[in-house]
Amino acid sequence: MQVDRSYQCKGVLILAYQSFGVLFGDLSISPLYVFKSTFSGNLSNYQSEDVIFGALSLIFWTLTLLSLFKHVIILLNADDNGEGGIFALYSLLCRHAKFSLLPNHQTADEELSTYHNPRYSYRNPQSLTVKRFAERHKKAKTALLLLVLFGTCLLICVGFLTPAISIRSAIEGVKVRSSELHYGVVLIIACILLVGLFVLQHRGTYRVAFMFAPIVILWSLSIAAIGVYNILKWNPRVYKALSPYYIYTFFRDTRYDGWISIGGVLLCVTGAEAMFADLGQYTAASIRLSFFCIIYPCLVLQYMGQAAFLSKNFAAVSTSFYASIPDSLFWPVLVMATLAAIVASQSVISATFSIVKQSYAIGCFPRVKVVHKSKWFRGQIYIPEINWVLLVLCLAVTVGFRDINHLGNAYGLTYMSAMFVTTWLTALIINFVWGQSLVLALLFALFFGSIEIIFLSSSFIRISKGGWVPLVLSVIFMLIMFVWHYGSRKKYLYDFHNKVPMKQILTLGPSLGIVRVPGIGLIFTALVSGVPATFTRFLTNLPTFYQVAVFVCEKTVLVPYVPQKERYLIGRIGPKSFRMYRCIVRNGYKDVQKNEDDFENDLIMSIAEFIQLEAEGSGTLEGSVDGRMAVVRTSEKFGKRLEISELERNGEASSSMPPTILNSSKSHILQYLQSTYEMESPGSTLRRRVRFKLQPDMNYRDPNVKDELLELVEAKQSGVAYVLGHSHIKAKMNAPCLKRFMIHVAYLFLRKNCRAPAVVLNIPQTCLIEVGMNYYL
Repeated sequence: MQVDRSYQCKGVLILAYQSFGVLFGDLSISPLYVFKSTFSGNLSNYQSEDVIFGALSLIFWTLTLLSLFKHVIILLNADDNGEGGIFALYSLLCRHAKFSLLPNHQTADEELSTYHNPRYSYRNPQSLTVKRFAERHKKAKTALLLLVLFGTCLLICVGFLTPAISIRSAIEGVKVRSSELHYGVVLIIACILLVGLFVLQHRGTYRVAFMFAPIVILWSLSIAAIGVYNILKWNPRVYKALSPYYIYTFFRDTRYDGWISIGGVLLCVTGAEAMFADLGQYTAASIRLSFFCIIYPCLVLQYMGQAAFLSKNFAAVSTSFYASIPDSLFWPVLVMATLAAIVASQSVISATFSIVKQSYAIGCFPRVKVVHKSKWFRGQIYIPEINWVLLVLCLAVTVGFRDINHLGNAYGLTYMSAMFVTTWLTALIINFVWGQSLVLALLFALFFGSIEIIFLSSSFIRISKGGWVPLVLSVIFMLIMFVWHYGSRKKYLYDFHNKVPMKQILTLGPSLGIVRVPGIGLIFTALVSGVPATFTRFLTNLPTFYQVAVFVCEKTVLVPYVPQKERYLIGRIGPKSFRMYRCIVRNGYKDVQKNEDDFENDLIMSIAEFIQLEAEGSGTLEGSVDGRMAVVRTSEKFGKRLEISELERNGEASSSMPPTILNSSKSHILQYLQSTYEMESPGSTLRRRVRFKLQPDMNYRDPNVKDELLELVEAKQSGVAYVLGHSHIKAKMNAPCLKRFMIHVAYLFLRKNCRAPAVVLNIPQTCLIEVGMNYYL
């Protein structure tokens, strides 16, 4: 027991150390611009110690209430199987109440090991009443989704505002020592650093990530030491400002000007959301340890030091941070500030990629290319389209906002709006998920929400001074996401209402009334049951199909990760002689499909396991509309039914070798043409090639099982074809004008300018068959 506790403590310490480089970069660089932004307006006319102490008291209590109590103490408990962020809150709500608008929910999804959390088993009768009321109204579900999407769009805006304000604030310290330095030179240096930061995103951070934590730790300790130095040198009485009494005197003396200035105070908590959003990479205990022991005390000491310096040198308020640094430490601190700003920017950019990927996973973002390499850290991804959009927007606001205080206005308004969304989602979690009383949930929302509304009311006054930029962009992003979700949902409902009844398929017989040719046909569909209209359209135009047909449905389950053993759900369509199967691939909203994963081989192994389990009468098979379904990877015998031998990997076969002719049902001429084409097309040989065969010592109770497995292996050897629907979307003639605009203009424009389904699914073009379909929505 003592060894286990020692091991756990060591693990918490390691995670706490690593968390500095990811979670606290944004929060730790806030001292660069908080006092400067707070005293940027008419408040600069109030040159008194009480006003300085009042501003410090506001900063201290804002940091304490919103960062310490709300995020670190309360919000870190609202995790979804260890994951945090706005989608974690939405996922929890949808699993504990029927708030989700995602289609294809199955009872089998609720049996995932990560679906239920034993901590949330208690239910309050009052919360059940409110939950039933919300579940019956579709408008309430739509409003919740819009709230989540708006919060997501705000965080996307944070993705380009954080690098802009942090790097520019760090670089502007040069002007303190070189006052004759032209503004354009500082701007050029900042833009060069920003371009380099985004250009290198595709290479990942795995090689330099080990430097992130030491940089942030050294930066935090340095600003704390500078704060202590300024307290002792300029005004040791500054500790009195920690009393909330000075907040009263601040507003008593400054009145309207003081209220306007608190829009700059809220910048002290920018970065607090990252502690919850990136919870999945660490633990609540490690984050709390880092925050309590280093980040929080270091920030408090730094803000106290700046206040002590300003109380005796108010004229330096526009450059308060760099002006308060001793001359001998100026250049080292400037370098550390720049490095800390880069680390903070990198963390926010990675978080933006993650949140866009989660939006895409639940059908609320146009198709994008998600890149993840095996040597990268778990969860680290790269999205090229988003990276370049963020770069353009980041450069635009960096150059466009000549006054950095305007950039601070936009940044503060964006972050506080996102925190306000999180507050109300957390209140719903307290009532619906934690099972606490509605009164307690409202008290949480009113207490923290009222504080955030006060800050927001001050920030809204500054909308004309930069605050309008993130609001306009957030609305644009939200419209894009909602239109995509609307069109995708309408398209799914069309597929659902036009699927082919099973009775019609059963009357066709084993041959389906067509010619069955060697090979496997994978028909991709959004349906978890029934036969899609795409399949019948294919048969109508070309009355032939492969000897093995597999209907594949890739769906997202509202859990962060689906265990690999529970990912594939396999079933059968029709009698055994039809050789038709169904494969439901379940992914979590944070799951990343690695490029090297060989879906074909996993699918063959899963179907073979299902055939064996079905013949053995296994109790793991579940009833469904089409037949019985099985999570086959949970079987102890999975992977032992077939032998696998590797033929070729990553194009390592020598180009001087003759084409390899495989044993299959194809004619020798077709086999030779196929192998020759693969040699001439280097891209087609990059995939892993394996050969399956039956276990020689396997005993089969039913000889039909051996025949079915043998036919499956031969079909795989003949080749695999991917059948996708190529849809043409049209609005109905009698549709309202708004609906026709959303479909004909907005949705179709997004479809034409996003990634094709084959690219997203990594389907090789040589194996792709597209079937044209008209959709009247």
